Amino acid sequence: MLDLDACYAALTARDARFDGLFFVGVATTGIYCRPVCSARTPRRDRCTFYRSSAEAERAGHRACLRCRPELAPGAAPQDAVPRLVAGATALIDHGYLNEHGVDALARTLGVSARHLRRATEDMLGVSPIELAQSRRLALAKQLLHDSTLPITELAHASGFRSVRRFNALFQARFGRPPSELRRAATTRGPALALRLDLRPPFDWPRLLAFLAARAIPGVEQIDGDIYRRVIHLGGHTGPVCLRPYPHHPAIRAEVDPGLAPVLMPLVARLRRLLDLDAHPAQISAVLARDPRLAPLLLRRPGLRVPGAIDPFEAAARAVLGQQVSVRAATTLAGRLVARFGLPLAEPLANLTHRFPTAAEIADIAVPELAAIGLPQARAAGLQALARAFTDEHLAGPHQDPEHFAAALTALPGVGDWTAQYLVLRALHHPDGFPAGDLVLRKALGGRPERAIRERAEAWRPWRAYAVLHLWTEHNESEHP
Repeated sequence: MLDLDACYAALTARDARFDGLFFVGVATTGIYCRPVCSARTPRRDRCTFYRSSAEAERAGHRACLRCRPELAPGAAPQDAVPRLVAGATALIDHGYLNEHGVDALARTLGVSARHLRRATEDMLGVSPIELAQSRRLALAKQLLHDSTLPITELAHASGFRSVRRFNALFQARFGRPPSELRRAATTRGPALALRLDLRPPFDWPRLLAFLAARAIPGVEQIDGDIYRRVIHLGGHTGPVCLRPYPHHPAIRAEVDPGLAPVLMPLVARLRRLLDLDAHPAQISAVLARDPRLAPLLLRRPGLRVPGAIDPFEAAARAVLGQQVSVRAATTLAGRLVARFGLPLAEPLANLTHRFPTAAEIADIAVPELAAIGLPQARAAGLQALARAFTDEHLAGPHQDPEHFAAALTALPGVGDWTAQYLVLRALHHPDGFPAGDLVLRKALGGRPERAIRERAEAWRPWRAYAVLHLWTEHNESEHP
């Protein structure tokens, strides 16, 4: 339940720490806003507070054109709601209901459709269909503001199969047709550019440094404060360029138009890659209780946990890095891409290939994989990993961390450290914790793993952030 007095205090202060955690509907205007909206603060008796934009829309409010609620950072699903609703939210964010129905979503999650509807209503205030429709309309509204895509393409990119249906829903939700909002938009630039808002502080340089150290040649490139990479998703391939957004706590994503058909899942993956839905204040409030972590949080208040665009790519990169340095693993990943990745039809700078899919690696003979410089056992392990990831239940956007780790450690050559590292990176779980990590043990005084696990209980559910702070401290002390 929302604390209404706390919500109004945050609204009055325009406190960015609450951005995306609630929305306010104003009775006199019929508009709903983010708590950071620059409009005049309404009187308390005119405000109604909602847990989500979908809930505000269900109550009949229209999105504010000034603060643009569709840009509000979200809540990482596993942090905010119980497991069932978290799984449903993650799948909806990745566009599952654009191609399937609620019954199929419920079967995927192992429950009845009725139970799923009741759970989402109780936790989020809306049904799965209403949540999906809100996500589609929010993405469409953002594209009308920030892109030059034709409206027909924009409707399909937002997950609508029918342009007529899109026009009708948009008119009903926002009180004007899409073409009118497009005429009012002033932003012009690349055909497909998006503003991905976040909660400050945000340490882009250190996040970029982490990605740069592990960038796969031909697939990823860092140029100054810009991160570029090739995306292959749902059969569509193209480059994406990410950079800090000027004058906003946000990232600007310039997306190749060839990726428009998979834009909804792509945006979800970009947000996870850059950890844009993190709550820095909540994380610091827990971790700062530990005297070992408190000074690190003060030194690097916006440190994020890097996720992964593709779970298999992250897993393959981790297996290639076993028993070798980060630099050597990067070299091996580059050889894998050059040998087995599909070349781009139009290379962009140093972006030349897409990373091979799990299905492609699974079909390659072990001696051929070993030819890039791998021991036979590790090549066999990479092939086994690829075959495991051809199962959608392992590669999907929402996984139970314990089951995911158990499935990985059952594979040849995958130990607990690799599995837990992938819980942290590939699943981007905020409580991922490779307790046996040597740097982690050294940072905590060389204690045995059991003692480290006991100490880290106080860090839940943000153990992954504690790990990143300790790793970063080690790396910067080794390479000042």
